[in-house]
Amino acid sequence: MTRDKIWADWDKEKKEAFQETFIDWYKREHRNLPWRVNQDPYRIWISEIMLQQTRVETVIDYFYRFMEWFPTIEVLADAPEEKLLKAWEGLGYYSRVRNIQAAAKQIVAEYDGKMPNTIEEIHQLKGIGPYTAGAIGSIAFGLPEPAIDGNVMRVVSRLFCIEDDIAKASSRKVFDEAMRAIIDEKHPGEFNQALMDLGSGTCKPTSPKCESCPIQEYCLAYEKGIQTEFPVKSKKAKPKNVYYLAAAIENAEGEFYLKQRDETGLLANMWTFPLIEVTELEYRAYQKKWAKEEVEMSLFDLVAEEEDLTIFEEYPVIWQKRHLGEVTHIFSHLKWHILLFYGRSKKEFPTEERSQWATQSSFSSIVFPKPQMKLVEELQKYQTLGNH
Repeated sequence: MTRDKIWADWDKEKKEAFQETFIDWYKREHRNLPWRVNQDPYRIWISEIMLQQTRVETVIDYFYRFMEWFPTIEVLADAPEEKLLKAWEGLGYYSRVRNIQAAAKQIVAEYDGKMPNTIEEIHQLKGIGPYTAGAIGSIAFGLPEPAIDGNVMRVVSRLFCIEDDIAKASSRKVFDEAMRAIIDEKHPGEFNQALMDLGSGTCKPTSPKCESCPIQEYCLAYEKGIQTEFPVKSKKAKPKNVYYLAAAIENAEGEFYLKQRDETGLLANMWTFPLIEVTELEYRAYQKKWAKEEVEMSLFDLVAEEEDLTIFEEYPVIWQKRHLGEVTHIFSHLKWHILLFYGRSKKEFPTEERSQWATQSSFSSIVFPKPQMKLVEELQKYQTLGNH
């Protein structure tokens, strides 16, 4: 635990010198990002939600498309969920975009379509926590509020040698206190963004570029030569392994059978090939028994009626003798392992509730989660092979 609150020892002169140095650096070196072209709270809000658990480089194209499809909060509030999920497809953590729409509806109903301008009101919006509220409040409205995320905690922990475990929620109070002591109240938005940029590009987790750090002379960890000992963070529990078999079932018209997931829970309302959960033991057995041949052959040369996959017995399908391969996908708490099988329907079978047949050309209009996108890529590899 941090006992010495070093920030309390900084006098007014030191704080002002630190702030001036840091803001000047930001004005010279800041990243040119599309959500920074103005102080529109809507753009700032959407970008900050997108940036959670996602790299800046990935977010940029998504951001442009999102702003094109939903140019105002009112348009966002009224958008059909399918279009909303399509705009978010591939970003993952889909509860984020559902919360965005719920908050947009709040803003339309309670604030006439305009983002509220107090921290208390911003924080009441669905899906907006302390960090996002601080980012919107400081950047859009000039409120002297901290925006504390992982990058910021890393910089500040090194700056003051804060020993509190950043994985614990209780540590946030320490970082909040430190940030409120040093934040530039005249330029809070620029100050917070300077911390974001510094943590992203200079004050990195394992190889900090201390030689080019603008606030090096103020950094206690640098002075002691112990930068890499901060931040203190307990190890995160490993995600639980979950095992599935996936069925890419094609009919005579070249359509594939898709099923929609439940309305609640992980990947709610999204479409995938039929998935059946199995134990790891079962998974390994299927993986071994249906292993790929050593010699690569066409997808369409290996269909054998005699070796049906009994686990998919509800579907009247002729299965290929081998699986097409495995895809994996890590969620925050789960790691999915999916073994993909290809089959042709022997006859038309009626679609169940929340299911459909769709051509590959129509896949671009259907909301697929990342695991399904990986499965489609795996299937297309073998289709390409079969056409040669």
